[in-house]
Amino acid sequence: MGVKIAVVGSINMDMTVTAKRIPHKGETLLGDSLSYIPGGKGANQAVAMARLGAEVEMFGCVGNDGNGQSLLRNLEAEGIKTGHIKILEGTPTGIALITVGEGDNTIVVVPGANGRVDRTYAEEIQEELVNYDMVVLQHEIPLDTVHYLVHFCSDRGVPVVLNPAPAAPVPVRVIEQVTYLTPNEHEAALIFGEGCPAEELVRRFPGKLVVTQGAEGVTAALQSGEILHIAARPARVVDTTGAGDTLNGAFCVQAAGGAGLQEALAYANTAASISTEKFGAQGGMPYGAQVEKELKKHLEIFAVSS
Repeated sequence: MGVKIAVVGSINMDMTVTAKRIPHKGETLLGDSLSYIPGGKGANQAVAMARLGAEVEMFGCVGNDGNGQSLLRNLEAEGIKTGHIKILEGTPTGIALITVGEGDNTIVVVPGANGRVDRTYAEEIQEELVNYDMVVLQHEIPLDTVHYLVHFCSDRGVPVVLNPAPAAPVPVRVIEQVTYLTPNEHEAALIFGEGCPAEELVRRFPGKLVVTQGAEGVTAALQSGEILHIAARPARVVDTTGAGDTLNGAFCVQAAGGAGLQEALAYANTAASISTEKFGAQGGMPYGAQVEKELKKHLEIFAVSS
C-alpha cells in the first residue's frame, strides 16, 4: 500500500477556447474549439499523486451541477476518494475561463464552490486529516482556511505541504509550521521580495523551502546549508500546463514515503518534465513506471552544488 495523502484544495472545470488570437477589448472573434477539462490546483495535484501510487483523498467543495458531477467522476476514475467533498446547492462549481491564441492565453477564474472551503468546512474535516501521512494545501481556497489547517496539522504532528499558488502573503508563523513550502520563482519573489536569488532564499529556510524554476530546474538547501540544484530533464515540450502541479504531487509522494530531499526533488522534476510532453494539465501526468524509467536514464544531470 502506498502513502496516504490528503489534499484540501480547489476543484475546477477549465473551459478552454482556442482562437487564432486573443480578442481585443470589445471585439468578437470566432473560436476554433471549446474543451471542458478537469482542473484546479488541488485536484491536479491529487491526480498526480494518485497516478504515482499514493492513496489520495480530495477534500473541497463543488456545486450540485453538471460540472461538479463530471469532476467527481473524473477524480473517482483516478482512484481518488471523494467521500468528504461537499456538494453545495445554489453555488456553482468553480470555473476557469481560458482563451488560447498565438501561443498566449488569458484566464479568468470564478471560484464558485472553492470559495466555500471555509473555516466551518475545515473544522468538519480536520479530524479526518490526522489519518493521513501528509496534508497538501494551495492558495485557491480561502487563505484563512489554509492557515487554520496548517496550524491544526502542525499541532497534531501531521506533515503539511503548502504550495503558495497563486502567490499571496504567507505569515511567518505559517512558514515555521509547514513541513515544506513550494513556490515557483515568481511566487517566491512576490512572497519574499524581488531581487533575492533562489540560493539565498533557500539558505534562509534549509530543508523547508523548495523553489521551482521551470526549465531551469528546482533549488533547495539541506540543513547543512549545502545547496541542491536539480536540473530539468530534457523534454520535447508540447504543453507546460500542470507541470508545477505534477512536480508538487510527485514531490509530496516521495517526501511522504520518507525519501531524502535530493531523491524526492529528482523524482519530482522528472515527473514534471514528462508531463510537458502531452497536452492538458492532467492528461500528461505520468505513472510511476514512466518516472522510474526516465529517472534511470538521466541520473547524471541531478547534482548537488555547494
